[in-house]
Amino acid sequence: MARVAGRLTPVSRDPGRATFLELFFDLIFVFALTRISARAFEDLALEPGGATGWTPVTGGAKTLLLLLALWAVWQGTAWSTSRYDPYHSGLQVIVITALVCSMVMGVAIPRAFTATGLAFAVAYVVAQLTRPLTLLAVGTPERLLKIRTAITYAVTGVLWIVGALLPTNPRVVLWSCALGVEYVAGRFGFPIPGLGRSMVSRWEIAGRHLAERYQQFFLIALGETILVAGFSYSDSGYGAARTATFALAMTITILLWRIYVQRAGQILAEAVAEARRPASIGRSAADTHLVMVIGLAAIAIGYDLAIQHPMDRPENAWIAMIVGGPVLFLIGRARFEYEVFNRVSPSRWIAALVLAVSVPVVVHRPPLWSEALVAVVLGAVALADARRARNGPPEAPAPPF
Repeated sequence: MARVAGRLTPVSRDPGRATFLELFFDLIFVFALTRISARAFEDLALEPGGATGWTPVTGGAKTLLLLLALWAVWQGTAWSTSRYDPYHSGLQVIVITALVCSMVMGVAIPRAFTATGLAFAVAYVVAQLTRPLTLLAVGTPERLLKIRTAITYAVTGVLWIVGALLPTNPRVVLWSCALGVEYVAGRFGFPIPGLGRSMVSRWEIAGRHLAERYQQFFLIALGETILVAGFSYSDSGYGAARTATFALAMTITILLWRIYVQRAGQILAEAVAEARRPASIGRSAADTHLVMVIGLAAIAIGYDLAIQHPMDRPENAWIAMIVGGPVLFLIGRARFEYEVFNRVSPSRWIAALVLAVSVPVVVHRPPLWSEALVAVVLGAVALADARRARNGPPEAPAPPF
């Protein structure tokens, strides 16, 4: 039930579990991430013979831009509900507004650089700008922070809207500049001349709540890989090669889940609670989960490619998705382990290196082979994790922050 009355102040007690409204908000991103995967086939020119010259690079950058915009909306909303009472009516207005805007963005993603660019840009700007304005309206401390945030999003909002009215190339440039300014400004406490800046490390935050929100988004991205694989397999026929590739995709997804949750994924909330600067580890975990989510998005695209063309000669861009996605995930997972335990298991880096050096070989082999290699390498990492856990007591968190 929403709490209407009273000034909205930073949380005094960690609410822990996400609210039903937050979980409802997350469902929108299941749809939005599938639109990202579908969009990639146009941007990356992934059909056989379609990836020529710099097309995969420029196309991949456009897909990444849209994914980063979605992440920015989700992350800003998650931080708000982790800093203030998520049951307050003002916070619920923020979440509902972000929910509607995210749905519009998801619908607009397939043609965001052509016909639906204005819808995508307007929805993004509304989601980002109404958040600080609503917090100002309901009354919160740190008013200068909200004012600086609102000014930042108002300025970058002009770039988003103007870019949406221009052809594709200048649109990409303006949107990239706007997103870059927002990410940099957020990193440095939204500095505005004459109004100062904020120190993120000093923010009061419900660490357990924020940790759970990151875990939930990771599960959304992981679930999206299952959806893509299932849709691709059901639409492409049930031949032996496609069935084997689908089975490998499911195996890889299970291994990704196992590697994520093995200890570090289970106790992220404890690590945040024990950190000297909870907001700092929260910000670091945001970057880490973003890397892993980008990796999962690439893995989902790789599943679709491999299931559709299990025995075809792959394009280079195919291997970038099939093998590069797991490499990104492992890099993010290595950093995640550092954030929780202040160390990194060698198996993460060894596995990423093995996959990277295998590229010159698998680029000349059918995608089925590449998926099999990924499954074997990730299986070795999961086995190493299991052996470490079996040989000693549960490891306690030791965050470096």
